[in-house]
Amino acid sequence: MKIVGLMSGTSYDGVDVVAAEFTADGDTLWLRPLGHRGLDHDRELRAAIGSVLPPAATTIGAVCRLDNRLGEVFADAAAVGVELAGGRVDAVVSPGQTVFHWVEEGRVRGTLQLGAVARVAARVGVPVLGDLRSADVAAGGQGAPLVPAFDALLLAGDEAPRAALNLGGIANLTVVAAGAPVLGYDVGPANALLDAAARRFLDAPCDRDGARAAAGRVHPALLAGLLAEPYYAAPAPKSTGKELFHGRYLDERLAALGAPVPVDDVFATLTELTARVVAEACDRHRVAEVVAAGGGVRNRSLWRRLAALGAGRWRLRTTDELGIPAQAKEAYAFALLGWLSWHGLPGSLPSVTGAARAAVLGSWTPAGPPHRAGHGSAGGGVAGVSPRRLRVRD
Repeated sequence: MKIVGLMSGTSYDGVDVVAAEFTADGDTLWLRPLGHRGLDHDRELRAAIGSVLPPAATTIGAVCRLDNRLGEVFADAAAVGVELAGGRVDAVVSPGQTVFHWVEEGRVRGTLQLGAVARVAARVGVPVLGDLRSADVAAGGQGAPLVPAFDALLLAGDEAPRAALNLGGIANLTVVAAGAPVLGYDVGPANALLDAAARRFLDAPCDRDGARAAAGRVHPALLAGLLAEPYYAAPAPKSTGKELFHGRYLDERLAALGAPVPVDDVFATLTELTARVVAEACDRHRVAEVVAAGGGVRNRSLWRRLAALGAGRWRLRTTDELGIPAQAKEAYAFALLGWLSWHGLPGSLPSVTGAARAAVLGSWTPAGPPHRAGHGSAGGGVAGVSPRRLRVRD
């Protein structure tokens, strides 16, 4: 089965597109990567997404316009995925752009992703799976992170605990250990605050390669203020996003110091923050290895600091060594979730999200006639034949 997976994360800098072929062999699922592509958002679209994210005020009209605009962007991305697959796929997974994660007293009450899935289905002509988080939220879960289902399968087999780390806008950690439930949660910001600082001080989307961080020094008082964030001490399951770690959050911590901090020192301190909270989580779970992915692996300053903090305790490497491109791992993970949902299998892990039960994720948006054998004929009649009249039986 060939599936296109899309991903636009909390950094909202673009769409990662992958095409994958899945083949089941007993209790082993084989994934053959067919290609991946990164499609950057233009400055205007990034600004439009940022304008609806907390703590910004917005209107329902702006949300509607952005929903449909993103639908066209994801439709274009899905078409690229079809090309990567050789011109034909069975399904597309388009999880959309998360714009709000409604959390009250540690419980997720709802979640909202934009991306007009019907536009994607109309463009590529195959069923599209969207709204992947809501089923887990309805079952009492956090709705995030969802990638641990992929991590658990990819890292299965070793006796020693291993961790999968994703360094996107938010740093997510999955811990896989033989004989123990899979653990997974959002550790804290990875690129979220760094990117907010880049937009504020550099008028750029990011600190490319961690160059400004490398030129600065860690500011002890700023680091202490950042590490005082209660989220880090909260027990898992937990999830977070830019509804907490946003530009205003950073502004408030800088203002609390009462004196300006050199720009390069801001980047050095934020890099240290990310490395510190990730390393502390890895140490807490006594992992032997950390397999990393996401845009943050390209930040040389962050990567060097993580390696230094883990030296002698855990090995740090990327998913490229396991055959999954680090920049495309989450998109491959969503393709896997599409395969699971297609076969009626749950894609969420209650030990990760805190849900009462494992949920089959997402909602399918069809495109054209049903194309699975027998699908659509459960109630009698001929699949694909449109009715011309309605009658009521006694």
